[in-house]
Amino acid sequence: MSKIDLSNISLKDFAGYISSELKRQKINVVLVGGACVTIYSKERYLSYDLDFATYEDIASLGKALKCLGFTNRGKYFKHEECKWVIEFVPTPIAVGDELLDSFVEYDTTLGKVQLLRPEDCVKDRLASYFHWDDQESLTQAVQVCLETSVDLKEIKAWAKREKNLTKYKRFLFLLEKENITKTI
Repeated sequence: MSKIDLSNISLKDFAGYISSELKRQKINVVLVGGACVTIYSKERYLSYDLDFATYEDIASLGKALKCLGFTNRGKYFKHEECKWVIEFVPTPIAVGDELLDSFVEYDTTLGKVQLLRPEDCVKDRLASYFHWDDQESLTQAVQVCLETSVDLKEIKAWAKREKNLTKYKRFLFLLEKENITKTI
C-alpha cells in the first residue's frame, strides 16, 4: 500500500485504513462508540478517538500498530502525523444489557471497517443517557437518526427491556422536534 497522508485523513477513512491494516495482520476489530456517531451522523458530531473492540491482547495490538508508526500513550495509540487517536475497549460488545454479535461492514476509500449497526449506535448513545443522564449522548442519538435510517421499533423494544421508556419518550420528542425543524 502506498504511503497514506495521515495529516489530512478523514475519521471514516482512518477507520477503514486501521481496520484493513489490522486485518492484514490477522487482528479483527469492531468500531464502537463516538466514531460510529461521527460516521452515521455525517459528522454532525465529531469524535477525535476511534474506539475499537477486539479480543486481541494489548501486546499484539501494540506490535501491529507500531509497524504502522503508532506509539502507545497510556490507553491510546497515537501517530505524530494524525489528529485521530485509537483506543481499544473491553469486550464483549454490548449496549446496556444486550450483547451484540451482528455488525455492519462499511466501505471507505482506504478499506473496510466493521462497526455497530445504526440501531446499536443509537442504543449505545441512549444507554449513556438512560444510565448517566448524559445529555450529549442523547443529542448524538438524535443526530444519528436524522442522517441514517433506523428501526425505532427495535430501539423502543430495547428501551423497554432496559426499563427506560420514559427517557425513550424524551428521545422521541427531541427527534420529532428536530425533524420538524429540519423540514422548515
